[in-house]
Amino acid sequence: MDVAGGAPLLGEPLPIELANTAYAVRGQPRDGLQTTAHLAAWLGEVASGEVASSEMRTTPTTADLATARRLRDAIRTIAAAIVRGDQPDDAAVAILNLCAVSTRQWRELQLRPDLHVVPRTDGTHSAAVLSRIATDAIELFGGPLRTELRACAGPGCVLFFLKDRPRREWCSPGCGNRARAARHYARARESGPTS
Repeated sequence: MDVAGGAPLLGEPLPIELANTAYAVRGQPRDGLQTTAHLAAWLGEVASGEVASSEMRTTPTTADLATARRLRDAIRTIAAAIVRGDQPDDAAVAILNLCAVSTRQWRELQLRPDLHVVPRTDGTHSAAVLSRIATDAIELFGGPLRTELRACAGPGCVLFFLKDRPRREWCSPGCGNRARAARHYARARESGPTS
C-alpha cells in the first residue's frame, strides 16, 4: 500500500515505516515526505489514534516536516549501521534521543460519557507521533529485535524490514519477484541463446 507522496507501507514497526519514506522506484531515489500534505497523509495512515486524541490533531507544519525528515535520516543512518554490523553514528543517535524527549505525552482517564482513556500531549499531534516513533526506534535498536533488522536484497531497493520468517530476504513479495527475475535473466544471458 502507498500513501500520498508514494511511500510504501509494508506493515513494519513505525520507525521502519518512517525510514522507508525514503524509497526508490526503478533504482531512482524518491522522497515520500516532500510536503506537509505528504506528512499529514502518512501520519493519518500509520498513527491514527496512536498518540493524541482526535481533538488534538492539527495539520503538520513545515517545522514538523523538517523534524520528520531529520528523524527519518537518523533512523536510516542507524539502521544501515546495524545491518552492516557497524557502530551507529553519534550524531544520528543524538538526533534520535532528542526527538524522543521533544514532546511530553501522557494518558488521562475521562469520566464521560463513560470511563475511557484519552492520550494527551503538550505538543502538536505530529510532534507527539514523531516523538513516539523516536522512542519506538530506541527500543528497536537497543532491544533484541535489532538482530532481525535487514536491508532489502532486491536490486535497487533501499527499504528496511524486520525478518519475521527464516527465509525472508526482501521487503515485499514484489521485490523478491524482481530479484528472482533478474537472476533468471542473468543466467539466461550467460548461457547464451538456445537453439
